[in-house]
Amino acid sequence: MLREVFAIGYDEIAAAVDKSPAAVRQIAHRARRHVDARRPRQVVSPDEGQAVLDSFRRAVETGDPQVLFDVLAPEAVLMSDGGGFKHAALRPVTGAERVVRMFAGGIGRFEGTFTTEPTLVNGHPALLVHMGGESDGVMAISVEDGLITGLYYVRNPEKLSRVTSATPLTLR
Repeated sequence: MLREVFAIGYDEIAAAVDKSPAAVRQIAHRARRHVDARRPRQVVSPDEGQAVLDSFRRAVETGDPQVLFDVLAPEAVLMSDGGGFKHAALRPVTGAERVVRMFAGGIGRFEGTFTTEPTLVNGHPALLVHMGGESDGVMAISVEDGLITGLYYVRNPEKLSRVTSATPLTLR
């Protein structure tokens, strides 16, 4: 950040962190590469995002693991946030197989009482999740090449207070 944001020279940064200028250049190079790797590779059209979300919705509501496999990228990652109020995975669940197992084990217990409702979160398609007729959370997705690469399941009630209502924007 010192180099990219504040345009401080490698020599000055090296002196401040007690490293050689070559080591600082290498650290900066790796950091840039890491940031670039986490950027979405392409912008997904709203229609494509909605189509993938609809397929995912059918898969989780029917409990069909094969349909879920078909919509998940092999490297898919599921992250959840219960905020200490609701159960959530403590670490990211990585890989389509593990994500499917988590859904099969977790949702299978709520068969018949697990439903979803389409919504928008930050302008992107998402699902409101209901279990036993009660609001449970909201699930958003990341899509690349027609497959889900990321699932973000927010169950923390403190973060869900405005999900079902639009917040008007005001200019000051």
